[in-house]
Amino acid sequence: MKDVSDKQAGAITIVGAGIVGLAAAIELQRKGLTVTILDKEGAGAGASQGNAGHFATEQVFPLADPSMLAKLPGMLMDPLGPFRIQPKYFLTALPWFMRFLRNMLPGRRASNSRAIKVLNQDSIVAMRELVDFCGCADLLILNGSLLVFENTPLAEVQKEYKAYSDAGVEVQLLDAKQVQNLEPSLSTSITHALYFTQVGHTSDPYRLCQALKQKFIALGGIFLTEELVTVEVAKTNDSINLQMKTGASKHVDKMVLASGAWSKPFAKQLGYTVPLESERGYHLMMPQKSTLSRPVASYNRKFIITPMAEGTRLAGTVEFGGLKAPLVPARADCLFPHGKALLPTLFEHATVADGKRWMGFRPSLPDSLPVLGRGEKQANVFFSFGHQHLGLTWSALTAKLLAQEITGEQSNIDLKPYRVDRFS
Repeated sequence: MKDVSDKQAGAITIVGAGIVGLAAAIELQRKGLTVTILDKEGAGAGASQGNAGHFATEQVFPLADPSMLAKLPGMLMDPLGPFRIQPKYFLTALPWFMRFLRNMLPGRRASNSRAIKVLNQDSIVAMRELVDFCGCADLLILNGSLLVFENTPLAEVQKEYKAYSDAGVEVQLLDAKQVQNLEPSLSTSITHALYFTQVGHTSDPYRLCQALKQKFIALGGIFLTEELVTVEVAKTNDSINLQMKTGASKHVDKMVLASGAWSKPFAKQLGYTVPLESERGYHLMMPQKSTLSRPVASYNRKFIITPMAEGTRLAGTVEFGGLKAPLVPARADCLFPHGKALLPTLFEHATVADGKRWMGFRPSLPDSLPVLGRGEKQANVFFSFGHQHLGLTWSALTAKLLAQEITGEQSNIDLKPYRVDRFS
């Protein structure tokens, strides 16, 4: 690519083609802007294709939970545990964990939870509008989801139910018989479940990303497969120079940084220190197609099963190890026995070798909130990254909020809790 410029009125470049960047691009096109997307791999090539496919608006609680404290040391050191840090990465991740611990304080936790709920409130409505506009409404399935319990004391189940209910989440408490009536293929070891009635899932996250890209191109969007190396804002005229790995450069008037787990160094180049870490998420994609009608998460086993168009996805676990360490096969393989325990008939004759392993990077901040909106240092630089476990869930809504800010419209919500400078 030669040196090029999109310095015409109403033009903007988005760095990142995950579900967050793609949704933002389409919303900006709908506002009349000329949009270019820049990505090193392609649409939905990272976490956007490998996630659990769950529009998880029931997840209103920040990850920084004080109840984790007693369990955290053992969880972090267990090589197959649901929440782990690779020993050689411990010192690197330590500053992030210190901030994470501070966000367990009651006041911060309550404030972060309110900010999460604000984004969750209209996320599925926004996604429904987006998939309708893009002609892929079949990829949003609104059958709710289950959180299942195996021989958990009833008092503990009721405590979980009350926590969600008190937080305003639409939830029903089911007994074993009701669970079997709803999902007959689930194991009879399940004694209770929380049924979240107002959430959804997609049968193919990657196909969803491709559908958005196709609509983006149809609307006149430009998609460039290039790896960005540096971002520099000229002090004289606020022009932004994007330097590529190939040596080419692109000069733009406005940009959105939506590079997910790779956003931290670019934010630093723009003058912002952001405590972003990558959570290495795993899945095991099994070819067997279940009869499940909705995602099923396990309270005891800390993983999730999602029925997909190409089979059954077993996903979950959190691992801190940075962006360069290779996939750890055992981290994906350990999901299989849990899947077999909950779907014994489906996987009766299956083996872990049937599955396809995957690992991707969730961009996570210690307060469980994204970075969203205009930067304080430059009027022409905008951010949308750090959506942690809720990138799919929040993508359409944060796209709307970002488009409102970029075009000068009154935002539907106060973006202050999500500002990039909140970490200063």
